[in-house]
Amino acid sequence: MSVWAALAGGLVGTLVLTTALRTAGELKLTRMDIPFLLGSAFTTNRTRAKALGYLLHFAAGLLFALGYYVLFLILGQSGWMLGAMFGMVHGMFAGTALVNILLPLVHPRMATPLTSAPDVALLEPPGFLMLNYGLATPVISLVAHIVYGALVGGFTLLAQ
Repeated sequence: MSVWAALAGGLVGTLVLTTALRTAGELKLTRMDIPFLLGSAFTTNRTRAKALGYLLHFAAGLLFALGYYVLFLILGQSGWMLGAMFGMVHGMFAGTALVNILLPLVHPRMATPLTSAPDVALLEPPGFLMLNYGLATPVISLVAHIVYGALVGGFTLLAQ
């Protein structure tokens, strides 16, 4: 197994995941915009938030690929199916705990379900399974994460 193959898979997987979510957004299937959510934690400028968010999202994609690689090493095997299973767990974690619970705790411009009408505009909290961003959001996000994992696993297997 090669760490470079896992990173290449992470890069391609993040590209596919980001493109799928962006396409779903343009088709009005979801209002979730991960790069904007990430970038707006650091700046109020919407354009800079998106640019910074894309960088952060791709960095996170590479970090998760390294995590997948460590799990492949521990298990002594890799492959697209194992990667897809990791992606499913990753997507379930992202939809339930990471984006729903942890992100609103650290994001300075995200409201919570308990927020009253503030003086400044805040981002809508994602809600359980990110359902506040649209009914199709959980399915789209989960499928995109499964594809991401399959690509990381597949690239890692190809380098053996």
